[in-house]
Amino acid sequence: MPPLLEARDLARSFGPIQAVADVSFSLGEGDLLTVLGPNGAGKSTLLGMLSGVLRPSAGEVWFRGGLRDPGETDWRSEIGVLSHRSFLYGPLTARENLTFFGHLYDLPDLEDRVEARLAEVGLSLEGDRRVRGYSRGMRQRLALARTLLHDPSLILLDEPFTGLDVHASALLRDVLTRLKDGRRTVVLVTHNLSEGLALADRLAIQHRGRFVFEGSKEEIPVGEEERFYRETLER
Repeated sequence: MPPLLEARDLARSFGPIQAVADVSFSLGEGDLLTVLGPNGAGKSTLLGMLSGVLRPSAGEVWFRGGLRDPGETDWRSEIGVLSHRSFLYGPLTARENLTFFGHLYDLPDLEDRVEARLAEVGLSLEGDRRVRGYSRGMRQRLALARTLLHDPSLILLDEPFTGLDVHASALLRDVLTRLKDGRRTVVLVTHNLSEGLALADRLAIQHRGRFVFEGSKEEIPVGEEERFYRETLER
């Protein structure tokens, strides 16, 4: 079977600034790739191209064995994106938010889906509270429920742990761990080394737009992860 997702020599420039340069990788069903890198490495720009929001300056995105045009919309129904913006409506309750997005996707059995997603992120008992009263961690978990509502095959997560305290990070990590079910393919972008490594099957380190490392997590010496990461960035 062809890979679920392939990036082939992806590049993206903004005027004279090259945010992503010659990034290539492939992922099969059930793979979880963590992309680590400092702020400004081009990680969010890479996710934008993978999701179809940004058109590459060069290179190609292949999905299920076919070349995908960012202007096409049919394949995007198989993608769930968690970005820096939650896209949640504060005056609405959690259930109302998910119901609204479910109608946009024209999802069947919507009520059951909403309840299942709220349970998945541990918000069933908070489902009738208005989102403007939610903590940062609760909003992030609800945003993840929105991302998963239509049961996407490919999930793209952009810095999901940013701004979370230790308790909220642990809850979110539990939810993300359950995504590793062999069916969903995940690309997780983060600058949080410990969280990224804990979840990864495969690891990439992006620096100045390029992948300076890409391989199995087992290739990194146990107990020397921070040193490996730092030295890789300094090469």
